[in-house]
Amino acid sequence: MDTKNPSAPPHAQSRVAANKHPIRRHSETGGLVHDHTRHTTRFTVIGNHLAQHPELSLLAIGLATHIQSLPQRAHVDIKTLAARFPEGATRIAAALRELEAHGYLRRERRRVSGGRIVTRTVSCNQPGRSGDNHIPHPKRTRPKRESEPKPLPPVPRPSYPAPALIEQATNVLATLRTHDRRLLLSERDTAHLSPGVAAWLERDVTPATVREALTTALPTEPLCRPAALLAHRLTAQLPPPPPVRPRASQPAVRHPLQNCDGCDRAFRSPAPGRCGDCRTDLIEAA
Repeated sequence: MDTKNPSAPPHAQSRVAANKHPIRRHSETGGLVHDHTRHTTRFTVIGNHLAQHPELSLLAIGLATHIQSLPQRAHVDIKTLAARFPEGATRIAAALRELEAHGYLRRERRRVSGGRIVTRTVSCNQPGRSGDNHIPHPKRTRPKRESEPKPLPPVPRPSYPAPALIEQATNVLATLRTHDRRLLLSERDTAHLSPGVAAWLERDVTPATVREALTTALPTEPLCRPAALLAHRLTAQLPPPPPVRPRASQPAVRHPLQNCDGCDRAFRSPAPGRCGDCRTDLIEAA
């Protein structure tokens, strides 16, 4: 009679108390109950720092959620948002200012092709972390400082830079543009090249010859630095100094004609007296 019944349960199963059932407990105490379904398409991840922001208004939080759900390059200006929502332009503008103040929006002005300036709105889903921005932020490059122009090659110098010679050389350089408009020189370049032209003129070279040497057989492509080309030609093609002319011999002095006191013949002498023959006769007689 002590055989156990194998079909009987080893002990009775206890029932959950009615007041401890999770669903019934929430239904009795009230509050929020989530009925979530996992999203697989068409969803946006919103951080609690935005959804539960302690300082943003409800309109600003909702507007930020809407903006973060939009694709890139979508229009989020006040006019577009006011046409989409019933709150009106004034309230939407105030909400946008809230989001800008807390770092969820950033406005940038960019110059595009054609010289136009456009305003771009950058939405930040985590303010302060630029790597997580929805719109990639291009790297800012520092504008390059304008460097000093490369100095021109040296040019020959005249032995005697007289003001009239330098002025003539400057006039030669000023007329080069009439032969080739690419040879329009600045005042600074002209001041650098004028001594080189003066060195040519000092060597008995005519202005026309100098002009021809500087303008003949120029390259056909655009000249990036015409003054450098002219400086090279003035140095490389500098003619030699003119040959030294022998000093002209002084002409013989021609004395006036005089009448000889002895023979009354004419002879040349600086002063009156006797001619050479009469003087010889006197020496022999003595």
